[in-house]
Amino acid sequence: MSVKAMRPKLSQDDIVRLMKGSSAEDRAHATHKLCRRIGNDELNHQDKQFASQILGLLSQDAETLVRRAMAVTLKNSPNLPRDVALKLARDVEAVALPVIENSPVFTSSDLVELVLNSTDDKQMAVARRNILTTDVTDAIAEHGCRDAVAVMAANDGASMTERGYDFTIDRFKTDEGIHEALISRDWIPPQVAEKMVSLVSGQLFDHLVNNHELPPQLAIELASGAHERATLDLVEQAGHSSNLPRFVQQLHLNNRLTPSMIMRGLCLGHIPFVEWAMSELSGLPHHRTWLLLHDAGTLGIRKLFEHAGLPKGMFLPFQMAISVYHEMDYNGLEGDRERFRKQMVERVLTQFQNIPKADLEYLLEKLDAYRENEHVIDDETAAA
Repeated sequence: MSVKAMRPKLSQDDIVRLMKGSSAEDRAHATHKLCRRIGNDELNHQDKQFASQILGLLSQDAETLVRRAMAVTLKNSPNLPRDVALKLARDVEAVALPVIENSPVFTSSDLVELVLNSTDDKQMAVARRNILTTDVTDAIAEHGCRDAVAVMAANDGASMTERGYDFTIDRFKTDEGIHEALISRDWIPPQVAEKMVSLVSGQLFDHLVNNHELPPQLAIELASGAHERATLDLVEQAGHSSNLPRFVQQLHLNNRLTPSMIMRGLCLGHIPFVEWAMSELSGLPHHRTWLLLHDAGTLGIRKLFEHAGLPKGMFLPFQMAISVYHEMDYNGLEGDRERFRKQMVERVLTQFQNIPKADLEYLLEKLDAYRENEHVIDDETAAA
């Protein structure tokens, strides 16, 4: 619908209230009605010019209530002209914040400029946006107020560079709230997790080391008790690793790639870890290991088992676990790992007579906990 055609669609009362409303409430109501039409319609080039003129006039209304009605109504609309959006962003916070936090018409440069030249509340509105590019997050990390940095750090839609992480950590070395916000992210780089290990303690430490990828050597040191708290489970940590071959190699070099660890990985559904572990121990390339491990018969897996040097007494439960994996058509989607672990409890643990008692207790505790939808963190060293 053309903006030209909007005026007849408004009632005569709307027109009067918009242009000569006796109160701010009257003009705000008419502004909302008009902006809703502009915001919802697809506009051609000429329409956009008319809309820009109309909105430019409305943005000059002396009453905050009128300007806020426009800002709130058009905060998500691509039809809000960028120059008008920038004008609203420089307005009082009641008008500016909805647009700053939501408007899709701002460029990254616009947002950086807002961070550098705005109030704390406006910086926080930038930090709350659903998507933030790295140049914006770098600006917040280096120049933003403390609360804006905390909001950005907890925002998984805010892409951060290593430089941004460094600024955040260096500026707030002792700020537990900032640390918690960073650790709450879905993912942080291993090198960032490494830097934070020495900065946090208690529950933050536990969450950091058990929910984020650590550099392999640090993970091994933590699990070995080299630090004051050794709560890390290397099997679960392997599941976080973005470079699984290197992680497995480091385990082997540190004599931590034990048969029990591989069996635990298998029973807990970390199949890629098992594949790379068997490749490392057998000396066979990963693609050959994969073919032998997932052989529909028994010859391939038996030969691989022998080459890897695993105890013969573990072969039957190992083979059965692989069978459960294939019978489930396991693909790692939501709920697959939990279903897999439950079936391992029901079908495989009866075959563990030859597994050391400590390992059996570990598996029972882990698998029973997952069956009850609870997460248990064990010291891998103590269970070995």
